[in-house]
Amino acid sequence: MKLTPKQRQSIPLIVFVLLLLTIFIFVAVRSGPLAPISVTLSTVESRTISPDLSGVGTVQARYTYKIGPVITGKIASLNVNVGERVEAGQLLGEMDAVDIAQRLQAQEAAIRSSEAVVLQATAKEDYAKSQARRYEQLILTRGTSEETLLSKRQELAIASATLSASISEMARLRAERDALLSQLKNLNLIAFADGLVAARNAEPGSTVTAGQTVIEIIDPDSLWINARFDQHSAEGLAAGLPAEITLRSRQSQTLAGSVLWVEPKADAVTEEMLAKIVFATTPTPLPSIGELAQIRLRLPALAETPTVLNAAIRTLNGQRGVWKLTQDGILFVPVVLGRTDLDGYVQVLEGLQVGDQVVLYSDKTLKADSRIHITGSLTGTSR
Repeated sequence: MKLTPKQRQSIPLIVFVLLLLTIFIFVAVRSGPLAPISVTLSTVESRTISPDLSGVGTVQARYTYKIGPVITGKIASLNVNVGERVEAGQLLGEMDAVDIAQRLQAQEAAIRSSEAVVLQATAKEDYAKSQARRYEQLILTRGTSEETLLSKRQELAIASATLSASISEMARLRAERDALLSQLKNLNLIAFADGLVAARNAEPGSTVTAGQTVIEIIDPDSLWINARFDQHSAEGLAAGLPAEITLRSRQSQTLAGSVLWVEPKADAVTEEMLAKIVFATTPTPLPSIGELAQIRLRLPALAETPTVLNAAIRTLNGQRGVWKLTQDGILFVPVVLGRTDLDGYVQVLEGLQVGDQVVLYSDKTLKADSRIHITGSLTGTSR
């Protein structure tokens, strides 16, 4: 067939269009939307893991001493401020009793009056005794009647009872006076033990009631963390486990500690286990009381099971699973997971076997019909 001059002129244009189409298809397949998705793989291994347990808590002082007056009074002076260290027996402040001096004066007057009453009752009893003895002698000589003798004996019994009551009343008044004197001695606010002043709840000139806390002291060496752990993952929580403590104010610092004990009573409302975490060494500077802390515990090692890195776990249509590499490409396989450790490994209880290869990272979201390209590392990853 012989080409016409016009057809011969169209050949370069057709070749150029075919070349452009070829380049477009090549680019689309290699780097466009039809390009394979780059992925990195991970192999399912059989290994033991030491699961981690995370919880939160607040810094508390195990020993707290609340110092206050035993009677109502006015604060005369305070000698310490918040943040200062004190020693056992140190004078922290003094109280000025409101009416204790007047009460003592009244008590002393009542005691003197009671002493006079006792003296008077003693004299009456002595006279009644002498009268009773005289009439007992007279009855022998028939110098008086039986009725008169009985009357004198009754007067003696009344006098003895009056004296006994007067002595008891005087003892009561003296005991009340001694109690007031003891209260006077307790007007000084004394440190019960060595510690750190954590709070100063009143100032000089303030009137405080009996038992009200004026100075609060904590033992800085007894700081611990009142921690909470989810009951669903608290299996293995026990005293003695090592702990990693991260204070909210010191995110870049991890402090060592351990579980002192697990509370026998859990929180039924929040479904959490409670435990006390102690520091291996007292932090410097001291954390604030009430500060939040993140706790991580490494539990005892579990038996060997198939494990996979946690980064390989995906969620598809509400199911948790992994993209498994097969001869025909990739397949989403639902899995049943177990415990996780601090290194990022998670137990696979069902769905995978040791030696299976799964997608760890991908640069795009995967689908069942996605074409993949296996690579050693990715600059950007997608789950």
